[in-house]
Amino acid sequence: MNVLIWIKNIIILLFSVFFLIIGVNTLWGSFSVKNPFEFVMYFFSASLLILVCAVGIIYFFFRLFPQKQNGTNHDKTP
Repeated sequence: MNVLIWIKNIIILLFSVFFLIIGVNTLWGSFSVKNPFEFVMYFFSASLLILVCAVGIIYFFFRLFPQKQNGTNHDKTP
């Protein structure tokens, strides 16, 4: 069961990196577009794609290095 979770996380990482490369290429290509409306569409779609891919990469790293929970809350005062 643990192997399936790692396979899922690695697949998420690979898809995120792949689409991040596509998003950066789209962002780079948006600066060569002559029409301002097309530039805005390309620019914001590439930005959204990069943002979603960054979330996928962050998800993988939080699954790779999980936070340890002690069960105690030190913020509360008695």
